[in-house]
Formats: sequence, structure tokens, C-alpha cells
Amino acid sequence: MSQKIKELIQKELKTRFEDVNDLIVVSLRGISGNDNNALRGELLEKQIRVRVVNNSLAGRVFEEAGMGDLRDILSGPCAIAYGGDSVVDVAKDLVEWEKKLENFSIKGGFLDGRVLDADQARDLSKLPTRTELQGMLVVLANSPGSRVASAIGAPAGVIAGCVKALIEKLEAA
Repeated sequence: MSQKIKELIQKELKTRFEDVNDLIVVSLRGISGNDNNALRGELLEKQIRVRVVNNSLAGRVFEEAGMGDLRDILSGPCAIAYGGDSVVDVAKDLVEWEKKLENFSIKGGFLDGRVLDADQARDLSKLPTRTELQGMLVVLANSPGSRVASAIGAPAGVIAGCVKALIEKLEAA
């Protein structure tokens, strides 16, 4: 490959990964074309992109972006998976595909300035997603309010019950 083509590819990779801070590195070696298309299609529906990279060129791009330690994972045929709502969503989907496809494997990842090995990248799939965390926060925020509302409403319920019992007693008499 000529130097000019390498520069063009490196420039394109730099543009593509410019805003990417969290990613997972996977190996697609030995996966059939149909499985590859199914994998990419399903992930693309969730706004997760998978990009096969030239290791040395991608290593230079990541080094310039402050992710230089990522070079250690980039060996053999690699693809970078990124996007979605968060890297946890990416990890969850990739772990599911790792179970479905025999030759598909997670090699590692990058999160919050740290390189993750394969096991750490898989462990991300066990964390709650951003949506789940937001739901937990809503429940926690509503919990004190609902307790106050029930505490305020409880005496009124008791009084209403007494009035109802009194009305029923008077009607029976």
C-alpha cells in the first residue's frame, strides 16, 4: 500500500473515531459472510457500528487521540465496535453475538481512558444500561415523594372510613 493511500486511510479513521471515547475491539476471523451481515445489520439497527481496521494505522490514530495503550489489543484481524447509547449496550450485544457465533470473540476495549482486557470488556455487559440507570434514578427520586403523599393521605383515609361507617350505621337505624 502506498504512503499516500495510508495517509488517506489514516485521515478517514481519524475523522471516524474523532468523537469516540469508548469502544470494544473484536475479532471477526472465521465468520461467514451471512453471519457478518446479520451481526452488522442487527447492531446497526441499535446505532452500533462495526469497523474493520488496519492495526498499525488505527494504532497511530488512537495514539494521536490519547488512546495509545489500545495498540496492545490490536493484533490480528480486528474490528472496532462503537456507538449505541453507551459502551455497556455495545458490550451486551457483542457478548450475545459471542454466544451465537463460534469464531466471534471480544479482544478488549477502551473505557474512560483505560484499556480493558477481554474479560473486563465482557464484564461491562453485566452493568445496567444508561436507560436502566435513569429508571433507577426516577424511582429513587419519586420514592420520598410517594412516602410523603401516603403519609398525608393516610389520616384522611381513616377519617373517610369513619364517616362511611357512621353513615352506614345511621342508614341501618
